[in-house]
Amino acid sequence: MIWVLLLGLVGAVFAGLVLVLKLPRATWELTGAALLFGLAGYALQGHPGLAGAPKAPVEDQQTADAELLRQRQAMGSKFGQGQSWLVVSDALSRQGQFRAAADFLGHAVQQHPDDADLWVALGNALIGHSEGMISPAAKFAFTRAARIDPNHPGPPFFLGMALAQSGHLAEARAMWADLLARSGPDAPFRADLLARLARIDQLIAMRDGKTPLAVPTGPRPKPSGP
Repeated sequence: MIWVLLLGLVGAVFAGLVLVLKLPRATWELTGAALLFGLAGYALQGHPGLAGAPKAPVEDQQTADAELLRQRQAMGSKFGQGQSWLVVSDALSRQGQFRAAADFLGHAVQQHPDDADLWVALGNALIGHSEGMISPAAKFAFTRAARIDPNHPGPPFFLGMALAQSGHLAEARAMWADLLARSGPDAPFRADLLARLARIDQLIAMRDGKTPLAVPTGPRPKPSGP
């Protein structure tokens, strides 16, 4: 009975992607393969007959990746032509399949080269594949997204995160401070950005033995004269 329910669930998910999210015809085979791959993994490792033994959640790399996905989704319009591609790539990234997600998104940007959300997601997948390091391909993806939509918060936010992870704290802080200065007070990512700026200031102060810089909380003041 459990396998009938699982097959029905897989069929419902695939139908939702095709009928509701308008998944492109060219990606049906890949999407179906991804769903069946997950079902095969459950068949090999799952034990539906055993009693449940819930444990407290432990933060790991996949949990952190899920948080980054939520940040990226909050920064995107969610109404672009590439939304159906993002659904599949996000599912791959949640499983740690960053190479597969990057390859999938590489095809996506070929079909929708002017979708900034797709380029941001591609940059994130490439950084995930390189274990947090900035590759030339990832930097190109973020640069392309910024050119398409200069007001998109994703490129400076995630590029700054990769810079911080690579040890380039001053560059990351400058990028985040500029993003904070030009973001509105109701921006959904503002509180998270303030927390990250405060943390990076602590790291810089610990490294240099100085007092942490004050993080501006309001918009950048306009010049008063020429």
